[in-house]
Amino acid sequence: MLSLVLGLGNIGEKYTNNRHNVGFKVMEQIIKNRHLNFQSPTSEYHWAVDKKKEVIFAMPKTYMNNSGKAALALLKINNLTPSQMLVVVDDFNLPLGKIRIRESGSDGGHNGLASIIENLQTENFPRLRLGIGPLPDKVNRADFVLSDFNQEEEEPVKEMIKVASEAVLYSLNFGLEAAMSKYNGNPA
Repeated sequence: MLSLVLGLGNIGEKYTNNRHNVGFKVMEQIIKNRHLNFQSPTSEYHWAVDKKKEVIFAMPKTYMNNSGKAALALLKINNLTPSQMLVVVDDFNLPLGKIRIRESGSDGGHNGLASIIENLQTENFPRLRLGIGPLPDKVNRADFVLSDFNQEEEEPVKEMIKVASEAVLYSLNFGLEAAMSKYNGNPA
């Protein structure tokens, strides 16, 4: 059973609308829609608690490449296992607007996932990948993920965030398998 949802991104004004921050955008939408209040932040993360669902929604303050520090701290303090944490993360390997839920897997070239895998010493945690791709030819991967969406991409991104927020809540209510059946392969 999922007890923690961790949306990845980078803190700071200059990163707010970056492709890399769609995980934060999903957390912000869920927290806003569910009328949750942020708790006192720690040095590693911002967080809100849905007491009805007994679920924590969190966003690391450690920057993307050190997301594992926040994940490990959250799991330890709440006495949770990695399999009880759903990580919401951007993916340049997926087309823009597509989402994919997986029970486990590799980092897929994502430094935030790599940090979590390294800190937790396992790939066995669920993740909801949000399509921000494809990575254009001859464009540096880091430059691409740290770039903002262009005007034509704004509407598909907004819809993807809405659908991803619904997918997170569906996962909490009905389990990962049901959410995978409903949302995988469906463009936002």
